[in-house]
Amino acid sequence: MPSVKRKSDNKLSRKVSVLRKEGYPPKQAVAIAYSMKKRKKFKEGGTTKDACYNKVVSRYGPKTSAYRSGAMAKCRKVGAANWGNKSKK
Repeated sequence: MPSVKRKSDNKLSRKVSVLRKEGYPPKQAVAIAYSMKKRKKFKEGGTTKDACYNKVVSRYGPKTSAYRSGAMAKCRKVGAANWGNKSKK
């Protein structure tokens, strides 16, 4: 019975080859790749998070709240680079 190749196995082998090119020994590269897979560091599809999302979540925490939603809207309006900087008036 032939084995079925899954997408995650392909991602795993690509990550191992990237780690090998970075200079890790073969066994250590495999261990790191499996560890990353376990911690779900591989992209599984779904939505991508923009810079505003990351900045606002780091400040307001992972739970959804009205404060965080408002901050997200303000950040997207002025841009992630400018959000959170005090302006002198």
